[in-house]
Amino acid sequence: MKPYDISQEVFSCAVYPGDPSPEREIMMSIADGAVCNLTAFRMCAHNGTHVDAPFHFLNDGKKIDQVDLGRFVGPAYVAEAEGEVTVEVAERILQEARECDAAAAERILVKGKATVTPEAAVVFAEAKIKLYGNESQTVGPEDAPMQVHLTMLGAEIVLLEGIRLAEVPVGKYLLNAAPLNLGGADGAPCRAILIDLE
Repeated sequence: MKPYDISQEVFSCAVYPGDPSPEREIMMSIADGAVCNLTAFRMCAHNGTHVDAPFHFLNDGKKIDQVDLGRFVGPAYVAEAEGEVTVEVAERILQEARECDAAAAERILVKGKATVTPEAAVVFAEAKIKLYGNESQTVGPEDAPMQVHLTMLGAEIVLLEGIRLAEVPVGKYLLNAAPLNLGGADGAPCRAILIDLE
């Protein structure tokens, strides 16, 4: 069994343009004579490796604490793509995943600098996948992410953004990307881990 940590370190993580960066405050320090070390922090729910809940783009959508935890944990397939994930690329990824393992095809993680097109978002929505993950800080085009989010979150696909897959070979894994339980929030940071069970 081999685990892969596919998360970013929080204080040095990538941040979507316009979002605030994580900040750390040392509240207590043993070196300064305190009884313990104590850290406080402030961050955006969408900094670094995080998940989007439907409420992120849909005002009547589920908030992060309302999303079934089973969507974040289970078999997953790591595919590889560069550039635009078109309809053809989305269909190829889904076919590869299904041939590998039908259960793994419910959670798709894409390795590489890839951006989902609005048309490909429809393909994933119609396939009824549970989760889609990518290395970028947003699943759609950075300058126009709305339509892709509306389509995928509207189909209740959890979006796992800002993962790191450079060291992970293509194939089937067990994914745990359970988010922090931020009641009423539109998303949450997570420590995403892939486990190779073979």
